[in-house]
Amino acid sequence: MSEPPHRPARARLRPPFKSGNRPFAGSGQPRASRPPAWEGENDIALLYGWHTVGEALKNPRRKFRRILATENAVKRLEEEGLRLPVAPEVVRPSEIDKLLGSDAVHQGLLAECDHLPSPALKKVAGADLVLVLDQITDPHNVGAIVRSAAAFGVGAIVTTARHSPVATGVLAKSASGGLEHVPICLVQNLARALTELKDGGMLVVGLDSEGPADIEDTMLRAPLALVLGAEGKGLRQLTRETCDVLARIDLPGVIKSLNVSNAAALSLGIARRALKRASAPG
Repeated sequence: MSEPPHRPARARLRPPFKSGNRPFAGSGQPRASRPPAWEGENDIALLYGWHTVGEALKNPRRKFRRILATENAVKRLEEEGLRLPVAPEVVRPSEIDKLLGSDAVHQGLLAECDHLPSPALKKVAGADLVLVLDQITDPHNVGAIVRSAAAFGVGAIVTTARHSPVATGVLAKSASGGLEHVPICLVQNLARALTELKDGGMLVVGLDSEGPADIEDTMLRAPLALVLGAEGKGLRQLTRETCDVLARIDLPGVIKSLNVSNAAALSLGIARRALKRASAPG
């Protein structure tokens, strides 16, 4: 008689965070030699939910430390044929609730990973379409923007190391796997980064309600960087002055403003169509 399939033993759950907050994680290199990291970043990225963890498992650049999964989640992982880099620790749903809170929709799956590395700005400049976020701090909004960026084939998202939410938890869940497809380039000074992109030939267009023309009537060409500011505050003054051109989003309805994540999705759609037209023969 054949032996039953092996199942991981039920683990005794331990707290997922063993190290305190610190601005940089890793091998103890001097601060100056490291790329920027999020302010107050913990060295662990917490990913939960099926799409978020599933996409991370497909990403060879994502380094896993632990996977906590319910029995049903383990079964689904096996059925999907997803390769697990570490053996999952089988836990009850309530045990994951204790770590994330009862409001988190984790679908019985939680992973602790290393943060993905921040690409160099020079590499970002080689993309045909880039998003730049000027101190957008809400993780739900940034996560939704990352998801839209993945859908529209954005080469990278550029944001400041400070005043930006860390790519973990709620942000990762809202991105629904988008973090694995759109690298986030962290910079210390946004205006300086925009200048460097411009020097590399990129057209930098800032989305601003006071822009002289609708983005649909603005001449767009690749390589293109779209810059969005925080809700309410908009683009900071120096950011606006550094952009090549400002453009607004005109809306035909009664409500004349959009959530920043919706504005990002709309402007990306407009930009993609404009770039497609610009590259069409004839």
